[in-house]
Amino acid sequence: MQTCSRCNTPSPDYSAKCSNCGASLPANSTVRGSLQRMLQNPRVVKIQVSVAGDACPSCQTLQGTYSKENPPLLPHPGCSHGSGCRCYYEPILTEIYP
Repeated sequence: MQTCSRCNTPSPDYSAKCSNCGASLPANSTVRGSLQRMLQNPRVVKIQVSVAGDACPSCQTLQGTYSKENPPLLPHPGCSHGSGCRCYYEPILTEIYP
């Protein structure tokens, strides 16, 4: 499931637009917004993709650490799990405190 960052409405992974407000989900999902904030943060040096324990085989292949220049886009288009893609981004930081 994708969640719209404008109205907080969940939509299926395959949806291109929010079912409530019509926002473009590829640009306005909460997961995409999270990735954008990580990419803009200079303390984030890499992006880790974590997956649920019962993730589909396609999503399991995404588990790992990626450079900021080449993170995979979520939700994973090849996901076959009944609840949809449940992968998420985690930042790898250079420092925790200023």
